[in-house]
Amino acid sequence: MGAAGTLPTMIRLPEDAPFTAEQRAWLEEFLTRTLAGVAIPAAPGGPAVPVTVLWGSQTGNAEGLAKKLIKRLNKGNFEPKLADLATYDRTQLATEKNVLIITSTYGDGEPPDNAAEFYHWLLSDSAPRLEGVSYSVLALGDTNYPDFCKCGIDIDDRFAALGATRLADRIDCDVEFDDEFKTWSETLVNVLAPATVVVPAHTGAVELEEEGYSKKNPFPATILNNYDLNKGGAKQTHHVELSLAGSGLSYEVGDALGLLPENDPAVVEEILGNLPFKTDCEVPLPDGREVPLREALLKHYDIGTINKSIIQKWQPRSGSPFLRSLVQADDKKAYEDFCWGRDLIDLVVDHPADFADGEDFVGILKKLQPRLYSIASSPNAHPDEVHLCVGIVRYESHGRKRGGICTTYLADRAAGATPGVFIHTNKAFRLPPDGATPVIMCGPGTGIAPFRAFIEERKLQGATGGNWLLFGNPHSATDFLYQEELEAALKDGSLTRLDLAWSRDQKEKVYVQHLMVRHGEELWKWLEEGAAFYVCGDASRMAKDVDDALHAVIVKHGGRTLDEAAEYVARLKKEKRYQRDVY
Repeated sequence: MGAAGTLPTMIRLPEDAPFTAEQRAWLEEFLTRTLAGVAIPAAPGGPAVPVTVLWGSQTGNAEGLAKKLIKRLNKGNFEPKLADLATYDRTQLATEKNVLIITSTYGDGEPPDNAAEFYHWLLSDSAPRLEGVSYSVLALGDTNYPDFCKCGIDIDDRFAALGATRLADRIDCDVEFDDEFKTWSETLVNVLAPATVVVPAHTGAVELEEEGYSKKNPFPATILNNYDLNKGGAKQTHHVELSLAGSGLSYEVGDALGLLPENDPAVVEEILGNLPFKTDCEVPLPDGREVPLREALLKHYDIGTINKSIIQKWQPRSGSPFLRSLVQADDKKAYEDFCWGRDLIDLVVDHPADFADGEDFVGILKKLQPRLYSIASSPNAHPDEVHLCVGIVRYESHGRKRGGICTTYLADRAAGATPGVFIHTNKAFRLPPDGATPVIMCGPGTGIAPFRAFIEERKLQGATGGNWLLFGNPHSATDFLYQEELEAALKDGSLTRLDLAWSRDQKEKVYVQHLMVRHGEELWKWLEEGAAFYVCGDASRMAKDVDDALHAVIVKHGGRTLDEAAEYVARLKKEKRYQRDVY
Protein backbone atom coordinates (compact mmCIF):
# COMPACT_ATOMS: atom_id res chain seq x y z
CA MET A 1 0.00 0.00 0.00
CA GLY A 2 1.26 3.54 -0.76
CA ALA A 3 1.49 6.52 1.57
CA ALA A 4 -1.21 7.11 4.14
CA GLY A 5 -4.44 8.25 2.50
CA THR A 6 -3.52 6.97 -0.96
CA LEU A 7 -5.21 4.04 -2.64
CA PRO A 8 -3.66 0.75 -3.78
CA THR A 9 -4.56 -0.72 -7.16
CA MET A 10 -8.27 -0.15 -7.70
CA ILE A 11 -10.51 -3.23 -7.29
CA ARG A 12 -12.61 -3.84 -10.39
CA LEU A 13 -15.99 -5.61 -10.40
CA PRO A 14 -16.92 -8.11 -13.14
CA GLU A 15 -18.36 -6.52 -16.27
CA ASP A 16 -21.63 -8.45 -15.89
CA ALA A 17 -22.21 -7.32 -12.29
CA PRO A 18 -25.82 -6.00 -12.07
CA PHE A 19 -24.96 -2.38 -11.16
CA THR A 20 -25.39 1.02 -12.75
CA ALA A 21 -22.23 2.87 -13.77
CA GLU A 22 -22.57 5.15 -10.74
CA GLN A 23 -23.12 2.22 -8.36
CA ARG A 24 -20.18 0.33 -9.90
CA ALA A 25 -17.79 3.27 -9.50
CA TRP A 26 -18.79 3.89 -5.90
CA LEU A 27 -18.68 0.21 -4.90
CA GLU A 28 -15.25 -0.32 -6.50
CA GLU A 29 -13.90 2.64 -4.55
CA PHE A 30 -15.73 1.47 -1.40
CA LEU A 31 -14.12 -1.98 -1.54
CA THR A 32 -10.69 -0.59 -2.40
CA ARG A 33 -10.75 1.93 0.44
CA THR A 34 -12.13 -0.59 2.94
CA LEU A 35 -9.35 -3.09 2.27
CA ALA A 36 -6.74 -0.30 2.38
CA GLY A 37 -8.05 1.16 5.64
CA VAL A 38 -8.77 4.52 3.95
CA ALA A 39 -11.83 6.66 4.75
CA ILE A 40 -14.98 5.47 2.99
CA PRO A 41 -16.80 7.89 0.69
CA ALA A 42 -20.43 8.76 1.19
CA ALA A 43 -22.82 6.73 -0.92
CA PRO A 44 -24.30 8.49 -3.93
CA GLY A 45 -27.87 9.59 -3.61
CA GLY A 46 -30.72 8.08 -5.57
CA PRO A 47 -34.31 6.98 -5.26
CA ALA A 48 -35.11 4.56 -2.46
CA VAL A 49 -35.44 0.93 -3.57
CA PRO A 50 -38.93 -0.51 -2.88
CA VAL A 51 -38.87 -3.86 -1.09
CA THR A 52 -41.87 -5.86 0.15
CA VAL A 53 -41.11 -8.45 2.83
CA LEU A 54 -43.74 -11.20 3.23
CA TRP A 55 -43.75 -13.79 6.00
CA GLY A 56 -45.45 -17.09 6.75
CA SER A 57 -44.95 -18.32 10.31
CA GLN A 58 -46.45 -21.02 12.54
CA THR A 59 -44.50 -20.44 15.75
CA GLY A 60 -42.98 -16.99 15.21
CA ASN A 61 -39.51 -17.71 13.80
CA ALA A 62 -40.22 -16.49 10.26
CA GLU A 63 -42.07 -13.45 11.56
CA GLY A 64 -39.12 -12.56 13.80
CA LEU A 65 -36.66 -12.82 10.91
CA ALA A 66 -38.91 -10.72 8.67
CA LYS A 67 -38.97 -7.92 11.26
CA LYS A 68 -35.20 -8.21 11.64
CA LEU A 69 -34.84 -7.85 7.87
CA ILE A 70 -37.00 -4.72 7.89
CA LYS A 71 -34.71 -3.16 10.51
CA ARG A 72 -31.72 -3.97 8.30
CA LEU A 73 -33.38 -2.44 5.22
CA ASN A 74 -34.26 0.70 7.15
CA LYS A 75 -30.53 1.35 7.58
CA GLY A 76 -30.02 1.63 3.83
CA ASN A 77 -31.54 3.39 0.85
CA PHE A 78 -34.69 1.26 0.83
CA GLU A 79 -38.42 1.76 1.05
CA PRO A 80 -39.44 -1.45 2.88
CA LYS A 81 -42.94 -2.77 3.57
CA LEU A 82 -43.75 -5.71 5.85
CA ALA A 83 -46.81 -7.91 5.42
CA ASP A 84 -48.27 -11.04 6.95
CA LEU A 85 -49.17 -13.43 4.12
CA ALA A 86 -52.63 -13.80 5.67
CA THR A 87 -53.44 -10.10 5.25
CA TYR A 88 -51.30 -9.22 2.23
CA ASP A 89 -53.32 -7.83 -0.70
CA ARG A 90 -52.62 -10.45 -3.36
CA THR A 91 -53.91 -8.17 -6.14
CA GLN A 92 -50.74 -6.11 -5.65
CA LEU A 93 -48.32 -8.98 -6.20
CA ALA A 94 -47.91 -8.52 -9.96
CA THR A 95 -47.13 -4.81 -9.45
CA GLU A 96 -44.41 -5.31 -6.85
CA LYS A 97 -40.81 -4.53 -7.77
CA ASN A 98 -38.89 -6.60 -5.20
CA VAL A 99 -40.48 -9.28 -3.01
CA LEU A 100 -38.61 -11.10 -0.25
CA ILE A 101 -40.42 -14.07 1.28
CA ILE A 102 -39.56 -15.79 4.55
CA THR A 103 -41.69 -18.83 5.33
CA SER A 104 -41.62 -21.94 7.45
CA THR A 105 -43.03 -25.41 6.75
CA TYR A 106 -44.80 -27.55 9.33
CA GLY A 107 -46.56 -30.90 9.62
CA ASP A 108 -46.45 -32.98 6.44
CA GLY A 109 -44.88 -30.30 4.27
CA GLU A 110 -47.74 -27.86 4.83
CA PRO A 111 -47.63 -24.08 4.73
CA PRO A 112 -48.05 -22.28 8.05
CA ASP A 113 -51.63 -21.29 8.83
CA ASN A 114 -51.18 -17.63 7.99
CA ALA A 115 -49.66 -18.52 4.60
CA ALA A 116 -52.06 -21.31 3.58
CA GLU A 117 -54.53 -19.20 1.60
CA PHE A 118 -51.77 -17.33 -0.25
CA TYR A 119 -49.90 -20.59 -0.92
CA HIS A 120 -52.88 -22.36 -2.46
CA TRP A 121 -53.80 -19.27 -4.49
CA LEU A 122 -50.24 -18.91 -5.78
CA LEU A 123 -50.17 -22.56 -6.90
CA SER A 124 -53.58 -22.27 -8.57
CA ASP A 125 -54.51 -21.13 -12.06
CA SER A 126 -55.74 -17.85 -10.54
CA ALA A 127 -52.21 -16.61 -9.87
CA PRO A 128 -51.10 -13.81 -12.25
CA ARG A 129 -48.00 -13.66 -14.39
CA LEU A 130 -45.14 -12.05 -12.47
CA GLU A 131 -42.85 -10.69 -15.19
CA GLY A 132 -41.25 -7.56 -13.82
CA VAL A 133 -41.24 -8.88 -10.24
CA SER A 134 -37.89 -9.70 -8.66
CA TYR A 135 -37.86 -11.99 -5.62
CA SER A 136 -36.01 -14.29 -3.28
CA VAL A 137 -37.10 -16.88 -0.70
CA LEU A 138 -35.70 -17.87 2.68
CA ALA A 139 -37.23 -21.23 3.65
CA LEU A 140 -37.27 -22.49 7.23
CA GLY A 141 -37.60 -26.18 8.04
CA ASP A 142 -36.25 -29.20 9.86
CA THR A 143 -34.21 -31.90 8.14
CA ASN A 144 -35.70 -34.49 10.48
CA TYR A 145 -38.92 -34.20 8.46
CA PRO A 146 -39.14 -35.68 4.95
CA ASP A 147 -40.71 -32.61 3.30
CA PHE A 148 -37.92 -30.30 4.38
CA CYS A 149 -38.72 -26.64 3.56
CA LYS A 150 -41.46 -27.71 1.12
CA CYS A 151 -43.54 -24.55 1.47
CA GLY A 152 -40.59 -22.27 0.65
CA ILE A 153 -39.45 -24.53 -2.18
CA ASP A 154 -42.92 -24.55 -3.74
CA ILE A 155 -43.26 -20.75 -3.49
CA ASP A 156 -39.79 -20.24 -5.00
CA ASP A 157 -40.51 -22.59 -7.91
CA ARG A 158 -43.94 -21.07 -8.53
CA PHE A 159 -42.64 -17.48 -8.64
CA ALA A 160 -40.09 -18.59 -11.26
CA ALA A 161 -42.74 -20.45 -13.27
CA LEU A 162 -44.90 -17.31 -13.30
CA GLY A 163 -42.07 -15.32 -14.84
CA ALA A 164 -40.53 -13.60 -11.82
CA THR A 165 -36.77 -13.07 -11.62
CA ARG A 166 -34.68 -14.40 -8.74
CA LEU A 167 -32.62 -11.75 -6.99
CA ALA A 168 -30.71 -14.49 -5.17
CA ASP A 169 -31.03 -18.25 -4.89
CA ARG A 170 -33.35 -19.62 -2.24
CA ILE A 171 -31.66 -20.69 0.98
CA ASP A 172 -33.15 -23.66 2.87
CA CYS A 173 -32.53 -23.37 6.61
CA ASP A 174 -32.49 -26.12 9.19
CA VAL A 175 -33.55 -25.43 12.79
CA GLU A 176 -30.42 -23.30 13.28
CA PHE A 177 -30.93 -20.46 10.81
CA ASP A 178 -29.03 -17.38 12.07
CA ASP A 179 -26.00 -17.76 9.78
CA GLU A 180 -28.09 -18.56 6.72
CA PHE A 181 -30.37 -15.58 7.39
CA LYS A 182 -27.39 -13.25 7.67
CA THR A 183 -25.89 -14.54 4.40
CA TRP A 184 -29.23 -14.28 2.56
CA SER A 185 -30.14 -10.82 3.85
CA GLU A 186 -26.72 -9.26 3.24
CA THR A 187 -26.57 -10.76 -0.25
CA LEU A 188 -29.91 -9.18 -1.08
CA VAL A 189 -28.97 -5.81 0.39
CA ASN A 190 -25.94 -5.70 -1.88
CA VAL A 191 -27.83 -6.93 -4.94
CA LEU A 192 -30.75 -4.51 -4.49
CA ALA A 193 -28.78 -1.38 -3.64
CA PRO A 194 -25.02 -1.99 -3.61
CA ALA A 195 -24.23 1.69 -3.09
CA THR A 196 -26.20 1.94 0.15
CA VAL A 197 -24.07 -0.29 2.34
CA VAL A 198 -23.94 1.32 5.77
CA VAL A 199 -20.95 -0.40 7.38
CA PRO A 200 -19.79 -3.87 6.29
CA ALA A 201 -19.27 -6.48 8.98
CA HIS A 202 -15.49 -6.66 8.44
CA THR A 203 -15.00 -2.95 9.30
CA GLY A 204 -15.89 -3.56 12.91
CA ALA A 205 -19.67 -3.27 13.07
CA VAL A 206 -21.22 -5.86 15.34
CA GLU A 207 -24.79 -6.83 16.01
CA LEU A 208 -25.89 -6.26 19.56
CA GLU A 209 -26.36 -9.52 21.43
CA GLU A 210 -29.67 -10.13 23.13
CA GLU A 211 -29.54 -9.10 26.74
CA GLY A 212 -30.75 -11.47 29.41
CA TYR A 213 -31.75 -15.08 29.00
CA SER A 214 -32.73 -16.34 25.56
CA LYS A 215 -32.40 -19.31 23.22
CA LYS A 216 -28.67 -18.56 22.91
CA ASN A 217 -28.35 -18.03 26.65
CA PRO A 218 -30.96 -20.25 28.37
CA PHE A 219 -31.87 -19.85 32.02
CA PRO A 220 -31.06 -22.81 34.33
CA ALA A 221 -34.50 -23.47 35.81
CA THR A 222 -35.12 -25.37 39.02
CA ILE A 223 -37.78 -28.07 38.70
CA LEU A 224 -40.34 -27.43 41.44
CA ASN A 225 -42.75 -30.26 40.70
CA ASN A 226 -42.79 -33.17 38.28
CA TYR A 227 -45.43 -35.89 38.38
CA ASP A 228 -47.56 -38.19 36.21
CA LEU A 229 -51.08 -36.91 35.53
CA ASN A 230 -52.33 -40.31 34.38
CA LYS A 231 -53.83 -42.73 36.85
CA GLY A 232 -52.18 -45.90 35.59
CA GLY A 233 -52.88 -47.19 32.12
CA ALA A 234 -50.61 -47.21 29.08
CA LYS A 235 -50.06 -43.46 28.78
CA GLN A 236 -47.70 -41.33 30.84
CA THR A 237 -48.18 -37.57 30.91
CA HIS A 238 -46.13 -35.38 33.22
CA HIS A 239 -47.08 -32.07 34.76
CA VAL A 240 -43.80 -30.16 35.15
CA GLU A 241 -43.43 -26.94 37.13
CA LEU A 242 -40.25 -24.88 36.72
CA SER A 243 -39.08 -21.78 38.55
CA LEU A 244 -38.34 -18.59 36.60
CA ALA A 245 -37.41 -16.66 39.76
CA GLY A 246 -34.47 -14.37 39.11
CA SER A 247 -34.51 -14.96 35.35
CA GLY A 248 -36.22 -11.79 34.22
CA LEU A 249 -38.17 -13.95 31.76
CA SER A 250 -41.84 -13.22 31.16
CA TYR A 251 -44.47 -14.81 28.97
CA GLU A 252 -48.11 -14.62 27.95
CA VAL A 253 -50.63 -17.42 27.74
CA GLY A 254 -50.26 -18.95 24.28
CA ASP A 255 -46.47 -18.82 24.34
CA ALA A 256 -44.18 -21.86 24.39
CA LEU A 257 -41.23 -22.81 26.55
CA GLY A 258 -38.00 -23.97 24.96
CA LEU A 259 -36.21 -26.61 27.05
CA LEU A 260 -32.76 -28.11 26.46
CA PRO A 261 -32.65 -31.83 27.29
CA GLU A 262 -29.78 -34.24 27.80
CA ASN A 263 -29.35 -37.54 25.99
CA ASP A 264 -29.63 -40.90 27.75
CA PRO A 265 -26.24 -41.67 29.41
CA ALA A 266 -26.70 -45.40 28.76
CA VAL A 267 -27.02 -44.81 25.01
CA VAL A 268 -24.02 -42.46 25.07
CA GLU A 269 -21.92 -45.15 26.76
CA GLU A 270 -22.99 -47.73 24.18
CA ILE A 271 -22.03 -45.40 21.34
CA LEU A 272 -18.62 -44.69 22.91
CA GLY A 273 -18.02 -48.39 23.39
CA ASN A 274 -18.57 -49.09 19.69
CA LEU A 275 -16.54 -46.30 18.11
CA PRO A 276 -13.31 -47.26 16.27
CA PHE A 277 -11.03 -44.66 17.92
CA LYS A 278 -9.91 -43.59 21.39
CA THR A 279 -12.91 -41.84 22.88
CA ASP A 280 -11.01 -40.24 25.75
CA CYS A 281 -10.60 -37.04 23.75
CA GLU A 282 -11.92 -33.53 23.38
CA VAL A 283 -14.05 -32.46 20.44
CA PRO A 284 -15.32 -29.11 19.13
CA LEU A 285 -18.86 -27.96 19.83
CA PRO A 286 -21.04 -26.07 17.32
CA ASP A 287 -20.21 -22.83 19.18
CA GLY A 288 -16.45 -23.39 18.85
CA ARG A 289 -15.67 -24.54 22.41
CA GLU A 290 -14.05 -27.90 23.11
CA VAL A 291 -15.28 -30.46 25.64
CA PRO A 292 -14.73 -34.19 26.25
CA LEU A 293 -16.48 -36.38 23.69
CA ARG A 294 -18.68 -37.96 26.37
CA GLU A 295 -20.01 -34.55 27.45
CA ALA A 296 -20.49 -33.49 23.85
CA LEU A 297 -22.67 -36.52 23.11
CA LEU A 298 -24.57 -36.17 26.36
CA LYS A 299 -25.43 -32.47 26.18
CA HIS A 300 -24.64 -30.95 22.82
CA TYR A 301 -25.16 -33.28 19.84
CA ASP A 302 -28.30 -34.99 18.54
CA ILE A 303 -27.93 -38.77 18.83
CA GLY A 304 -31.67 -39.45 18.83
CA THR A 305 -32.48 -39.01 15.16
CA ILE A 306 -31.00 -39.97 11.83
CA ASN A 307 -31.93 -38.65 8.42
CA LYS A 308 -30.86 -38.64 4.79
CA SER A 309 -28.09 -36.12 5.41
CA ILE A 310 -26.44 -38.16 8.16
CA ILE A 311 -26.70 -41.39 6.17
CA GLN A 312 -25.05 -39.75 3.17
CA LYS A 313 -22.15 -38.61 5.37
CA TRP A 314 -21.94 -41.95 7.19
CA GLN A 315 -21.95 -44.20 4.13
CA PRO A 316 -18.50 -43.31 2.68
CA ARG A 317 -16.93 -44.19 6.04
CA SER A 318 -18.83 -47.47 6.30
CA GLY A 319 -18.41 -50.71 4.41
CA SER A 320 -22.15 -51.40 4.61
CA PRO A 321 -23.48 -52.67 1.25
CA PHE A 322 -27.00 -51.78 2.39
CA LEU A 323 -26.14 -48.13 3.06
CA ARG A 324 -24.30 -47.94 -0.25
CA SER A 325 -27.36 -49.17 -2.12
CA LEU A 326 -29.61 -46.82 -0.13
CA VAL A 327 -27.50 -43.77 -1.00
CA GLN A 328 -27.09 -44.78 -4.64
CA ALA A 329 -30.84 -45.33 -5.07
CA ASP A 330 -31.59 -41.92 -3.46
CA ASP A 331 -35.23 -42.94 -2.96
CA LYS A 332 -37.16 -40.69 -0.58
CA LYS A 333 -39.46 -43.42 0.73
CA ALA A 334 -36.57 -45.86 1.22
CA TYR A 335 -34.79 -43.27 3.35
CA GLU A 336 -37.95 -42.65 5.38
CA ASP A 337 -38.55 -46.37 5.93
CA PHE A 338 -34.98 -46.94 7.10
CA CYS A 339 -34.84 -43.92 9.41
CA TRP A 340 -38.20 -44.57 11.08
CA GLY A 341 -37.68 -46.06 14.54
CA ARG A 342 -33.88 -45.91 14.33
CA ASP A 343 -31.37 -43.67 16.11
CA LEU A 344 -27.64 -43.00 15.76
CA ILE A 345 -26.86 -46.08 17.85
CA ASP A 346 -28.28 -48.26 15.04
CA LEU A 347 -25.74 -46.88 12.59
CA VAL A 348 -22.91 -47.25 15.10
CA VAL A 349 -23.72 -50.88 15.90
CA ASP A 350 -25.25 -52.25 12.70
CA HIS A 351 -23.29 -50.29 10.09
CA PRO A 352 -19.87 -49.56 11.65
CA ALA A 353 -17.95 -46.67 10.15
CA ASP A 354 -14.25 -45.86 10.20
CA PHE A 355 -13.99 -42.39 11.74
CA ALA A 356 -10.49 -41.00 12.20
CA ASP A 357 -11.17 -39.41 15.58
CA GLY A 358 -13.77 -37.69 17.73
CA GLU A 359 -13.73 -34.48 15.71
CA ASP A 360 -14.35 -36.44 12.52
CA PHE A 361 -17.26 -38.24 14.21
CA VAL A 362 -19.11 -35.23 15.65
CA GLY A 363 -18.54 -33.39 12.39
CA ILE A 364 -21.46 -35.26 10.81
CA LEU A 365 -23.85 -34.72 13.74
CA LYS A 366 -26.45 -32.01 14.23
CA LYS A 367 -26.65 -29.82 17.28
CA LEU A 368 -28.99 -31.09 20.01
CA GLN A 369 -32.00 -28.81 19.70
CA PRO A 370 -34.26 -27.48 22.43
CA ARG A 371 -37.82 -28.79 22.47
CA LEU A 372 -40.76 -26.39 22.46
CA TYR A 373 -43.74 -27.07 24.72
CA SER A 374 -46.98 -25.11 24.88
CA ILE A 375 -47.07 -23.39 28.26
CA ALA A 376 -49.78 -24.78 30.54
CA SER A 377 -49.96 -21.93 33.06
CA SER A 378 -50.99 -18.31 33.40
CA PRO A 379 -48.10 -16.15 34.64
CA ASN A 380 -50.62 -14.20 36.70
CA ALA A 381 -51.89 -17.35 38.40
CA HIS A 382 -48.37 -18.69 39.03
CA PRO A 383 -45.87 -15.79 39.38
CA ASP A 384 -42.24 -16.72 38.68
CA GLU A 385 -43.29 -20.17 37.47
CA VAL A 386 -43.96 -21.88 34.17
CA HIS A 387 -45.87 -25.16 33.85
CA LEU A 388 -45.76 -27.81 31.13
CA CYS A 389 -47.92 -30.79 30.20
CA VAL A 390 -45.62 -33.34 28.55
CA GLY A 391 -46.58 -36.68 27.01
CA ILE A 392 -43.78 -39.17 27.67
CA VAL A 393 -42.81 -41.02 24.51
CA ARG A 394 -41.71 -44.65 24.88
CA TYR A 395 -41.72 -47.37 22.27
CA GLU A 396 -39.83 -50.40 21.02
CA SER A 397 -38.47 -50.82 17.51
CA HIS A 398 -35.84 -52.96 15.82
CA GLY A 399 -35.27 -54.87 19.06
CA ARG A 400 -34.57 -51.79 21.21
CA LYS A 401 -36.54 -49.90 23.81
CA ARG A 402 -36.54 -46.24 22.89
CA GLY A 403 -38.08 -42.94 23.88
CA GLY A 404 -38.28 -39.25 23.17
CA ILE A 405 -35.03 -37.51 24.15
CA CYS A 406 -36.66 -34.69 26.08
CA THR A 407 -39.73 -36.48 27.39
CA THR A 408 -37.73 -39.36 28.90
CA TYR A 409 -35.22 -36.81 30.24
CA LEU A 410 -38.05 -35.10 32.14
CA ALA A 411 -39.61 -38.37 33.26
CA ASP A 412 -36.51 -40.38 34.15
CA ARG A 413 -33.38 -38.24 34.40
CA ALA A 414 -34.32 -34.71 35.53
CA ALA A 415 -34.30 -35.18 39.32
CA GLY A 416 -32.10 -32.43 40.73
CA ALA A 417 -31.37 -31.05 37.27
CA THR A 418 -31.69 -27.42 36.20
CA PRO A 419 -32.49 -27.62 32.48
CA GLY A 420 -31.86 -24.56 30.35
CA VAL A 421 -35.08 -22.83 29.32
CA PHE A 422 -36.19 -19.81 27.31
CA ILE A 423 -39.48 -18.24 26.23
CA HIS A 424 -40.62 -18.73 22.65
CA THR A 425 -43.17 -16.03 21.89
CA ASN A 426 -46.15 -17.12 19.80
CA LYS A 427 -48.16 -14.05 18.79
CA ALA A 428 -50.26 -16.22 16.48
CA PHE A 429 -51.91 -17.94 19.46
CA ARG A 430 -53.45 -15.31 21.69
CA LEU A 431 -56.63 -14.89 23.69
CA PRO A 432 -59.08 -12.31 22.29
CA PRO A 433 -58.40 -8.86 23.73
CA ASP A 434 -62.06 -8.45 24.66
CA GLY A 435 -62.97 -10.66 27.63
CA ALA A 436 -66.60 -10.67 26.46
CA THR A 437 -65.62 -12.78 23.43
CA PRO A 438 -66.63 -16.44 23.85
CA VAL A 439 -63.81 -18.97 23.47
CA ILE A 440 -63.99 -22.52 22.11
CA MET A 441 -60.92 -24.65 22.89
CA CYS A 442 -60.21 -27.96 21.18
CA GLY A 443 -57.26 -29.77 22.77
CA PRO A 444 -57.04 -33.57 23.03
CA GLY A 445 -54.20 -35.20 24.96
CA THR A 446 -51.38 -32.81 25.81
CA GLY A 447 -53.11 -30.29 23.54
CA ILE A 448 -54.94 -29.29 26.72
CA ALA A 449 -51.79 -27.45 27.88
CA PRO A 450 -52.46 -23.91 26.59
CA PHE A 451 -56.13 -24.20 27.45
CA ARG A 452 -55.38 -24.83 31.11
CA ALA A 453 -53.51 -21.51 30.88
CA PHE A 454 -56.41 -19.86 28.99
CA ILE A 455 -58.92 -20.89 31.67
CA GLU A 456 -56.69 -19.64 34.48
CA GLU A 457 -56.07 -16.32 32.73
CA ARG A 458 -59.71 -15.72 31.77
CA LYS A 459 -60.77 -16.33 35.36
CA LEU A 460 -58.28 -13.78 36.67
CA GLN A 461 -59.31 -11.28 33.98
CA GLY A 462 -62.95 -11.63 34.97
CA ALA A 463 -63.77 -12.44 31.33
CA THR A 464 -67.53 -12.57 30.76
CA GLY A 465 -67.42 -14.56 27.52
CA GLY A 466 -68.12 -18.27 27.72
CA ASN A 467 -65.33 -20.87 27.80
CA TRP A 468 -66.00 -24.20 26.08
CA LEU A 469 -63.39 -26.98 26.19
CA LEU A 470 -63.44 -30.10 24.02
CA PHE A 471 -60.94 -32.62 25.39
CA GLY A 472 -60.21 -36.23 24.50
CA ASN A 473 -57.93 -39.13 25.42
CA PRO A 474 -58.16 -42.94 25.33
CA HIS A 475 -59.71 -43.78 28.72
CA SER A 476 -61.77 -41.79 31.21
CA ALA A 477 -60.53 -43.73 34.24
CA THR A 478 -56.81 -43.22 33.59
CA ASP A 479 -56.37 -40.37 31.10
CA PHE A 480 -58.55 -37.50 32.34
CA LEU A 481 -55.77 -34.91 32.60
CA TYR A 482 -56.34 -32.12 35.16
CA GLN A 483 -59.69 -33.70 36.05
CA GLU A 484 -60.00 -32.07 39.47
CA GLU A 485 -59.06 -28.63 38.13
CA LEU A 486 -61.49 -28.82 35.23
CA GLU A 487 -64.37 -30.02 37.38
CA ALA A 488 -63.68 -27.21 39.86
CA ALA A 489 -63.65 -24.71 36.98
CA LEU A 490 -67.05 -25.99 35.87
CA LYS A 491 -68.40 -25.47 39.38
CA ASP A 492 -67.09 -21.93 39.79
CA GLY A 493 -68.14 -20.92 36.27
CA SER A 494 -64.68 -20.22 34.86
CA LEU A 495 -65.35 -23.11 32.47
CA THR A 496 -68.78 -22.84 30.85
CA ARG A 497 -68.91 -26.17 29.07
CA LEU A 498 -66.77 -29.33 28.98
CA ASP A 499 -67.26 -32.06 26.37
CA LEU A 500 -65.18 -35.24 26.59
CA ALA A 501 -64.20 -37.85 24.01
CA TRP A 502 -62.85 -41.17 25.35
CA SER A 503 -61.71 -42.95 22.21
CA ARG A 504 -61.25 -46.44 23.73
CA ASP A 505 -64.07 -46.60 26.28
CA GLN A 506 -66.57 -47.99 23.78
CA LYS A 507 -66.61 -50.09 20.64
CA GLU A 508 -66.63 -47.13 18.26
CA LYS A 509 -63.78 -44.66 18.61
CA VAL A 510 -64.84 -41.16 19.56
CA TYR A 511 -62.57 -38.16 19.02
CA VAL A 512 -62.93 -34.42 19.55
CA GLN A 513 -63.95 -33.86 15.94
CA HIS A 514 -66.90 -36.19 16.50
CA LEU A 515 -67.97 -34.06 19.45
CA MET A 516 -67.86 -30.99 17.22
CA VAL A 517 -70.23 -32.61 14.72
CA ARG A 518 -72.45 -34.00 17.50
CA HIS A 519 -72.83 -30.56 19.04
CA GLY A 520 -72.68 -28.74 15.72
CA GLU A 521 -75.78 -26.64 16.25
CA GLU A 522 -74.41 -25.20 19.49
CA LEU A 523 -70.95 -24.76 17.98
CA TRP A 524 -72.42 -22.80 15.09
CA LYS A 525 -74.39 -20.62 17.51
CA TRP A 526 -71.20 -19.78 19.43
CA LEU A 527 -69.37 -18.90 16.20
CA GLU A 528 -72.19 -16.65 15.05
CA GLU A 529 -72.08 -14.92 18.42
CA GLY A 530 -68.45 -14.05 17.75
CA ALA A 531 -66.61 -16.91 19.47
CA ALA A 532 -62.90 -17.49 18.82
CA PHE A 533 -61.98 -21.10 17.96
CA TYR A 534 -58.65 -22.57 19.11
CA VAL A 535 -56.95 -25.89 18.34
CA CYS A 536 -53.83 -27.39 19.92
CA GLY A 537 -52.21 -30.73 19.20
CA ASP A 538 -51.10 -33.02 16.39
CA ALA A 539 -50.91 -31.30 13.01
CA SER A 540 -50.85 -34.32 10.73
CA ARG A 541 -54.14 -35.94 11.76
CA MET A 542 -56.08 -34.34 14.59
CA ALA A 543 -55.84 -30.74 13.36
CA LYS A 544 -56.91 -31.78 9.85
CA ASP A 545 -59.86 -33.77 11.17
CA VAL A 546 -60.93 -30.87 13.38
CA ASP A 547 -60.69 -28.49 10.42
CA ASP A 548 -62.83 -30.84 8.31
CA ALA A 549 -65.39 -31.03 11.14
CA LEU A 550 -65.48 -27.24 11.40
CA HIS A 551 -66.25 -26.94 7.70
CA ALA A 552 -68.92 -29.64 8.01
CA VAL A 553 -70.62 -27.82 10.90
CA ILE A 554 -70.69 -24.56 8.92
CA VAL A 555 -72.21 -26.34 5.90
CA LYS A 556 -74.88 -28.18 7.87
CA HIS A 557 -75.89 -25.65 10.51
CA GLY A 558 -74.92 -22.46 8.68
CA GLY A 559 -76.61 -23.47 5.43
CA ARG A 560 -73.42 -22.77 3.46
CA THR A 561 -72.01 -24.47 0.39
CA LEU A 562 -68.53 -26.01 0.64
CA ASP A 563 -67.01 -22.95 -1.03
CA GLU A 564 -68.93 -20.61 1.27
CA ALA A 565 -67.81 -22.61 4.29
CA ALA A 566 -64.19 -22.26 3.14
CA GLU A 567 -64.71 -18.49 2.82
CA TYR A 568 -66.23 -18.41 6.32
CA VAL A 569 -63.22 -20.23 7.78
CA ALA A 570 -60.82 -17.96 5.89
CA ARG A 571 -62.60 -14.96 7.40
CA LEU A 572 -62.29 -16.47 10.88
CA LYS A 573 -58.54 -16.76 10.35
CA LYS A 574 -58.20 -13.18 9.10
CA GLU A 575 -60.15 -11.95 12.12
CA LYS A 576 -57.85 -14.05 14.34
CA ARG A 577 -60.88 -16.02 15.50
CA TYR A 578 -59.41 -19.35 14.31
CA GLN A 579 -55.96 -19.97 15.75
CA ARG A 580 -53.94 -23.17 15.92
CA ASP A 581 -50.95 -24.27 17.95
CA VAL A 582 -50.12 -27.47 16.08
CA TYR A 583 -46.99 -29.56 15.74
